Amino acid sequence: MLRTEEMILNVGPQHPSTHGVLRLVVKIDGEVIQEAEPVIGYLHRGTEKLAEDLTYTQIIPYTDRMDYLSAMTNNYAICHATEKLMGIEIPERAEFLRVIVMELNRVASHLVWLGTALLDIGAMSPFLYCFRDREKILDLFNELCGARITYNYMRVGGVKWDAPIGWLDKIKNFVEYMREKMKEYHGLIMGNEIFLQRTKGIGIVSHETALSYGLSGANLRCTGVKWDLRKHQPYSIYDRFKFEVPVGTRGDLYDKYVCRMQEINEALQIVDQAVEQFPEGGAIMAKVPRVLRVPEGEVYVGIESPRGELGCHIVSKGKDKPWRLKFRRPSFYNLQILPTMLKGQNIANLVAILGGIDIVLGEVDG
Repeated sequence: MLRTEEMILNVGPQHPSTHGVLRLVVKIDGEVIQEAEPVIGYLHRGTEKLAEDLTYTQIIPYTDRMDYLSAMTNNYAICHATEKLMGIEIPERAEFLRVIVMELNRVASHLVWLGTALLDIGAMSPFLYCFRDREKILDLFNELCGARITYNYMRVGGVKWDAPIGWLDKIKNFVEYMREKMKEYHGLIMGNEIFLQRTKGIGIVSHETALSYGLSGANLRCTGVKWDLRKHQPYSIYDRFKFEVPVGTRGDLYDKYVCRMQEINEALQIVDQAVEQFPEGGAIMAKVPRVLRVPEGEVYVGIESPRGELGCHIVSKGKDKPWRLKFRRPSFYNLQILPTMLKGQNIANLVAILGGIDIVLGEVDG
């Protein structure tokens, strides 16, 4: 008779194999996971507490460093919340620029997820291809705002810089290029037997469980729940664009892949429409006071980041700094379901399931 004993195994914290400085304390019986406990806090920056001593404009660079794979959406969340509390109307040209950069950032973020998630299950080539294509987006951002990862591009009332001459034409060319590359990705991945065996039926989550854990983004939509804040609670100018909300049926790793790949296509469609409708001339900043004193009150706004609902709650006492600031960070909420997903799984599926959630530790730790 063969007998195994339970073993406590520390997985991480090391980057990139645990998708950031995340530690998992795993109890295994043979190769089967009995329990798993995520241990966070290795990257804690205390952004929300620091914000209480910063002016609203000074907070923006700190948001870059939460979800550093999608810094544009972080910039927008704090600006949008402040603007809503102040009742500021944003110039149309600035709104179009915001949508374009946020959707390009969504594509770049999903490319990082695709490359790293496939690397987790042994595929090297797609990782290189994804980073090659993401580089083109970073070059476009560098031309727009002089930065490649942490942008500090948006301002309360608009954006810092206008589009350079010829920049929109480059965006058009990139959209056409990326649509062709998406076909190549599908051809490379979808027929791969190893990929299908490592994703189909692995890490299944029901829509009831997803809702009870407060999941959002592709982690929720892959279970069949059609919910996207850009479509169902429109903000900015998203109600002007035609796009679909991709959903899955089984909630496994394969459905997460399909949802995110379709989301890239939909993001490209939004960018294409935004470039076509882009207004000629006009301001990129509303008239705002030099020192922002936000009226007393509180506000919560939620936006659709690449990882799900990114919320910003501000409580103001009428001064130039927030009295309290709280972010709803989707990576933090999505990570909470990991122990449930891992229980009973083979240890070989651990990193694949973790990668499927698509967390950014800067956002988990805040």
